[in-house]
Amino acid sequence: MKNDQWVFYKDIDGISPSAGIVRKVLAYCDNAMCVENSFEAGAEGPLHSHPHTQITYVAQGRFRFTIGDETREVSKGDTMCKQNEVIHGCACIEKGVLIDFFTPMREDFV
Repeated sequence: MKNDQWVFYKDIDGISPSAGIVRKVLAYCDNAMCVENSFEAGAEGPLHSHPHTQITYVAQGRFRFTIGDETREVSKGDTMCKQNEVIHGCACIEKGVLIDFFTPMREDFV
């Protein structure tokens, strides 16, 4: 829940925003939010933009990411910074997990 100091993974229910993706909202407050997204190979996060700055950490797998006009392949340990309103999206090449940090929090995720 919002502003919780302790968030235990075992207590979080995931949702599927689209086929092959499970999203779990982790700790968050008004100014920041941490989200885990698990992808099956072939799943896609469609191109979109939002008024939040987003940093993504690749915890597992391989992805093809587009940020603005540039597309690159990323894998475990790589990070990406997507400024607010920049169009971005991804395709999962190899089953994986992305950890997203948003500022401010995403009201539409809760």
